[in-house]
Amino acid sequence: MNRSPLIPGRFNPTETERTGESAQETLTRLVQAALPRRYPAGAPPEVETQIAHELRLIGSLSYAPYFLTVNTIVRHARSLGIVCQGRGSAANSAVCYVLGITSIDPVRSGLLFERFISTERQEPPDIDVDFESDRREEVIQWIYRHYGRHRAALCATVQRYQPKGALREVGKVLGLPEDLTGQLSKHIASSLADPDLCKARAADLGLNLKDRRLSLTFHLARLLLGFPRQLGTHPGGFVLTEDRLDELVPLMPTAMDGRQIIVWDKDDIDVLRFMKVDVLGLGMLGCLRRGFELLHTVYQTRMDLAAIPAEDPQTYRMVQKADTLGTFQIESRAQMSMLPRMKPATFYDLVIQVAIVRPGPIQGDMVHPYLRRREKLEPVTYPSETLRGILGKTLGVPLFQEQAMQVAIHCAGFTPGEADQLRRAMATFKMTGGVSPFRDKLVNGMLANGYEQEFAEQTFAQLEGFGSYGFPESHAASFALIAYASAWMKCHYPDVFCAALLNSQPMGFYAPSQIVQDAQRHGVEVRPICINASRWDCTLERGRNGRHAAVRLGFRMVKGLANGHGAALIAARMPDYESIDDVWRRADVPVAALKCLAEADAFRVFGQMRRAALWSIKGLADTALPLFEAADRGRNFPLPEVIEPEITLPMMSERASVHEDYRATGLSLNGHPVAFLREGLRKEGIVRCGDLPYLRDGRRIQLTGLVLMRQRPGTANGTMFVTIEDETGTANLIVWKDVQEKYRRPLLASRLLACKGRLQKEGDVIHVVVLSLEDRTPLLQGSEPLKARDFR
Repeated sequence: MNRSPLIPGRFNPTETERTGESAQETLTRLVQAALPRRYPAGAPPEVETQIAHELRLIGSLSYAPYFLTVNTIVRHARSLGIVCQGRGSAANSAVCYVLGITSIDPVRSGLLFERFISTERQEPPDIDVDFESDRREEVIQWIYRHYGRHRAALCATVQRYQPKGALREVGKVLGLPEDLTGQLSKHIASSLADPDLCKARAADLGLNLKDRRLSLTFHLARLLLGFPRQLGTHPGGFVLTEDRLDELVPLMPTAMDGRQIIVWDKDDIDVLRFMKVDVLGLGMLGCLRRGFELLHTVYQTRMDLAAIPAEDPQTYRMVQKADTLGTFQIESRAQMSMLPRMKPATFYDLVIQVAIVRPGPIQGDMVHPYLRRREKLEPVTYPSETLRGILGKTLGVPLFQEQAMQVAIHCAGFTPGEADQLRRAMATFKMTGGVSPFRDKLVNGMLANGYEQEFAEQTFAQLEGFGSYGFPESHAASFALIAYASAWMKCHYPDVFCAALLNSQPMGFYAPSQIVQDAQRHGVEVRPICINASRWDCTLERGRNGRHAAVRLGFRMVKGLANGHGAALIAARMPDYESIDDVWRRADVPVAALKCLAEADAFRVFGQMRRAALWSIKGLADTALPLFEAADRGRNFPLPEVIEPEITLPMMSERASVHEDYRATGLSLNGHPVAFLREGLRKEGIVRCGDLPYLRDGRRIQLTGLVLMRQRPGTANGTMFVTIEDETGTANLIVWKDVQEKYRRPLLASRLLACKGRLQKEGDVIHVVVLSLEDRTPLLQGSEPLKARDFR
């Protein structure tokens, strides 16, 4: 039976604004009213044609309420000043672009609408909208209020047992000691599925494999892998109905206050054809909004995503050098390694850059052919002019899902709906085997259109290789827009970008220490936390060099200091504080909060360094003694409760001071922990990370640095990538599987890691292929400068 993809009638909010007007009429009116905003000089004929086509298809499938609902949510968010942007296949829609839901013009970009909606697919459309991560909850709660909790709920997710959780829970049930289950979870979980490797790891830990409880723990935990454990909350998939949702499916509260979920997951919703709106969070949107606010406050420059100058050569020059720490999407190790080879010089280059470092193009063997053609090491050929039109932008290599669909349509005679079914079949072929019928149709269709058998087979093999992981061009374009905006801000206003990025933490691959060091390399002065100058967020002050403002670190950087206590300190700071005792009396914050500030060296303005400040605070209590408090009433300058003789404490060494900076704030403006070890490391023949560009390719070297991150991508065949840092910069290590097994403990446990390896240079891309590893953490003498951001 031919059914509408959405359940009709009362199961979908109508969203009509005028009495007697249908949802389709409302959508058409809103689109026509919005056209002049997107096209002030008038919409081109091809745009009007595309919009008319989309509106007809939307009307025939009764999708208008869905578009209106998403438009309502986006408009409300923007009315609150929340930055948001639609992405994914919705960016293929001209209607979404005109309404302002998405930011990419699909007609100008040549995007395929049937990737988003088709008559053959018979399923609800899917519009993903990203909101600022830290303000997304405002949008979620508004949706509950606007539609009513009886009409709105988030989807559930089925959380399944993973190796760590399975080992912990089985071990607990069998009565294993908690410290032992912790060790199993940490060292054996990654090898649990492989019994032989699991036994070898257990033997390395000195565990008695003949212990029946231990062997039973491994056996039962292995059986539990993938088994449903509990219901979780979908990141943002809202189900909305016109009438009561709780008459259709049970609702349940979540652990987070103010939220409720249905007991079905998103796959159930798709089968039942319920309408779902994805309200997702993206940290970089919040970072950009903070940056725009600082630009307006400090530089009197009004800016937003739409106003950022396009195709800025200076920005692209920075990106080509892989100077992209902190930017969106192009800051990872893999992206930074690819940028000097890709050398993006246009926005579409950036779209390809975002899409190419993905499992799909890598598994489909498309990356190296594309790079060779881009570097003019391999000729670009097209078997037909039709393929030139489809693949011309990507030098004859299909990198996007839309291209795969267009190849099927124009070269093999597929209808747009059949092409989308091919894409979906490839996305699930490993589980369902549903790709075979399409293979025959594709190959036979290409043969009928004059293509060679070998080329047809090769084309299908490429599409099959990346079907399940290929990036939609529309999705890549949406992300590339944010990547470009963040790179532009970093290039032209590194002070603003640094402050906005610090105020958006935790986010991205890099810790505040690396963000600050990167800003300093760009000529930005960074000032320490100060009891009289800092606010909660990091702020900008007049700089000394005249080029950039100075970044003043905020109270948010102080570990253990609550936001409320920071607000109290700022509210009472008129006029400036004059002493620690003055802070204690006026701010009315606990002594523990003052201790956190002292550990962060925030009282330097009083001439009291960390040790002296901590000594002074030891004489204070959370409340003033009643007798002294009464005597102080009426005095302009209250007397201190305790008058002690002045003492001179020994000065803290520079090395100890740097270590304490890291302990209290996660960074130091006074030096790097490895710098104090340099003399000894130099005697061992250990080179600095900053010297690697000047050493010859293939040379054997030794390096030592703090571990910043460990990554093991699913497409790397088990290879691990590690980034270490010393006082001169960072180095990227490649650790093959056999080296991982041999040096597993130092690899996973070290804070300070030493390695011997072979230098590998390809153009501006530098790696060190690791031969051996050693844990040098004891050299830090108990200090823990920072925690690595592992496997993100």
